[in-house]
Amino acid sequence: MEMSISVKKSSWVIAIVTALALMFSSLFSLNADAAAQTKGEKAAAYAQTLKGKPFKWGGTTTKGFDASGFTQYVYAKSLKVQLPRTSADQYKKGKSVKLKDLKAGDLVFYKTNGKSVSFVGIYVGKQQFIAATSNGVKIQSMNLTYWKSKYVGAKRNVN
Repeated sequence: MEMSISVKKSSWVIAIVTALALMFSSLFSLNADAAAQTKGEKAAAYAQTLKGKPFKWGGTTTKGFDASGFTQYVYAKSLKVQLPRTSADQYKKGKSVKLKDLKAGDLVFYKTNGKSVSFVGIYVGKQQFIAATSNGVKIQSMNLTYWKSKYVGAKRNVN
């Protein structure tokens, strides 16, 4: 009788230790995954959850965005980073990045009015960016002739 109680106790101890080990290992792997995502990747991923939101001139909320309102909103909500309101003012902030060195979350700027920086998007990778266009928030290819001809540069505001 004493032996069976001893075996039951040791089985319980092994089960509890195993459960605790699994729990802690899953906690650490979740933290490792979160740490592996850069701030820029976090911003780019959040931006993509807003695909399809409508365009609104001067818009800064999910009810409707303009280009700079969209980037300002994404950075504020996903990273707690405050960007200036206009694309021209956003272009004045951050570290310049060469086209070949773009990373997810970098801001890409365009002269759509022909004179000065007037449009901004968030680089998502593979020569694509997401932005609030006149057709709503959508992913665009930077390789399209339209965007290539109007490209001004890129800035990195986060690591």
